[in-house]
Amino acid sequence: MSGTVGLSTDLLSEGEKMDIRRFCGYPATGSREGNQESWRFFQVEGALEWRMNCLSGAELQQIRLYLEQLYPLENAITASSDNLDTARAAAWYHNGREIQDRVMLFNLWRRRLCVFLGVTGGLELQDGRAIVV
Repeated sequence: MSGTVGLSTDLLSEGEKMDIRRFCGYPATGSREGNQESWRFFQVEGALEWRMNCLSGAELQQIRLYLEQLYPLENAITASSDNLDTARAAAWYHNGREIQDRVMLFNLWRRRLCVFLGVTGGLELQDGRAIVV
């Protein structure tokens, strides 16, 4: 049984596309007023846009599965700041690498999304220049 059962095969919403761009490490495309879409002028961004607009139903489900993994991982990085003021509490010891570990896991899933889409990750995912905390 696939993990994508029950996920929508509808075309990606603009919000989902924005999140995919963001997770793949690409900047915002800006306003589309005046019919000027900046991504058309860059090969990788253009390939990403084309793929997002031409995915099969099964591929759309897989993309949504990736998004379901990425949203909580991203939120967990932000939430881990709640523990920054605690070095020790009773028998509980804070993982001093919590944020780095969460960022590594988040970036692993971001890279998997890029590979599935067949695009090179943006600058922060290239050459080990991923977000470092």
